[in-house]
Amino acid sequence: MNLEALLAYLHIAAILSLVVFISSQAALCRVEWLNAAVVRRLVTLDKIYLTAGALVLASGLARTTWGLKSAAWYAGQPLWWAKLGLMLLILLLSVKPSLAFRRWLGQLNQQGTLPVEAEIKAVRAQIMRTAHLLLLIPAAGVMLARGLGIV
Repeated sequence: MNLEALLAYLHIAAILSLVVFISSQAALCRVEWLNAAVVRRLVTLDKIYLTAGALVLASGLARTTWGLKSAAWYAGQPLWWAKLGLMLLILLLSVKPSLAFRRWLGQLNQQGTLPVEAEIKAVRAQIMRTAHLLLLIPAAGVMLARGLGIV
């Protein structure tokens, strides 16, 4: 397998992992489903999700550095910057749910209580906004790969 194919595979696998784990968070972070086991699972899912996000960035930068096109070529493409900016925004938007999950676990361990309904709904809404933004990245990638918006 040549390097370009390997890098593309790693990038796609990281993206799919990111999608799986943000979807899992969205599915579990519901008022009617939240219990002690789910809080613990959300913390674990979040760690995997954040790792997948880091792998998406790392594999994308590896493709930029060692792939067929040069880093200079990518640096001159607005769509590449849009993809990178969206990914960074997604990871920043993921901070609030990550902190909430850890706070919920601490509250559960110390007081034996679950978060209030309003907080659960707010965190789930943040996860959903983040997941929907994620849909824009492949659109930019497809346009870039097809030569649309190339400078």
